[in-house]
Amino acid sequence: MKRLLAVLILTMNFCFGYFIVEDDYAKQVEVLKSLDIDTSFLQDSIFESMKDNIRNYKTKQFLKTLENGAQFVPVLKKMIEEAEIPDVFLYLAMAESGFSTKAYSKAKASGLWQFMSATAKKYNLLIDDYVDERRDPVKSTEAAIKYLQVLHDRFGKWYLAAMAYNCGEGRVSRAIAEAGTDNLYALLDENKKYLPLETRNYIRKIVTMAYLSQDVNFLLDNGASYVLNGGDMSSPFVKVDVYGGSSLADVAEAIDMPIRELLAYNTHLKYFFTPPNKNRYHIYIPSNKLTRFKSDFKMEKGNSKYYVYTVAKGDSLQKIAKQYDVSYKIIKDFNSMRSDTIRAGQKLIIPTSSNTVKYYTIQKGDTLQSISTKYKLTVAQLMQTNNLKDSTIIPGVKLEIPASN
Repeated sequence: MKRLLAVLILTMNFCFGYFIVEDDYAKQVEVLKSLDIDTSFLQDSIFESMKDNIRNYKTKQFLKTLENGAQFVPVLKKMIEEAEIPDVFLYLAMAESGFSTKAYSKAKASGLWQFMSATAKKYNLLIDDYVDERRDPVKSTEAAIKYLQVLHDRFGKWYLAAMAYNCGEGRVSRAIAEAGTDNLYALLDENKKYLPLETRNYIRKIVTMAYLSQDVNFLLDNGASYVLNGGDMSSPFVKVDVYGGSSLADVAEAIDMPIRELLAYNTHLKYFFTPPNKNRYHIYIPSNKLTRFKSDFKMEKGNSKYYVYTVAKGDSLQKIAKQYDVSYKIIKDFNSMRSDTIRAGQKLIIPTSSNTVKYYTIQKGDTLQSISTKYKLTVAQLMQTNNLKDSTIIPGVKLEIPASN
């Protein structure tokens, strides 16, 4: 009887182990196929060593990165699925930034998806004195999805799109021309070196991260079951609109949340306030704070606003203060200045309030261009501040004049 029981246990363990191995293999194959990679890639020695390196030496670091991404992963995952591109690209963001919106490279790439400024602007990400939307988790993901789709349309295979994302379209095109093929194994040749080392290992890194992030046994063995649960969470944050120049401190107070935590959701803002040159602008708040926001945050246009002023040659604190109709002492206090000394190129935060809002009464013969020139603004700023749909203006009507930068 004992012998029979032992045989049954051994048989069950063998079968269970067999199914784990089969399931393990199936997941790896699924990841590869989604990137148009042949299953023989599983025999790639560098890919194997990357997996072993994380399993044996960098497990804690890898799991910490996954944990750091818990705030964003559910949102990114949903957006990628809805765009119908391979969900493996979630791990492209992980490879690029470690799921940090604050990531900044030596090459001056920034955000979750590590966009360079030129590419970011090409895909409608705003970068100015007030915001850097490369650090906006939602808008940057929208841009990354569009860019990957463009790359796929050009190269026809997802692994080529991924490599082009890393080293550039021109570099991948030249590599294909030199190799005489777009075959992955040829492009990864360690002797020919058609592509930079970073790019040759880039695709391996993405596949490794995708595979291990979905390896149930690996996660459970290392006490990281929270990763499996986190992937199925609903969106942990939501987008809400506030008026330009709104202080996040006011929002944080209204929704009963530490300002430091709210700032962590809004790393695309360069300061603690929304762009004052926008009529409205979005911020992100935790999903469980939405009801509180709707009931307790009083959104009033013309309330306290903040501007960033770049000091010009010949400027003085008194001159700047007069321009914004605010005490120069307030500017000093707000910027923690010990003296009145300022230098060209220095940026100062200028706090203004509702009683300093300026208006202009339209005169006969005025145009938006003439008024904007008078106040050193753009026509677009005037139209946006006053919610104008076209350039038609009527004498006698007052226009709100936004503070110039």
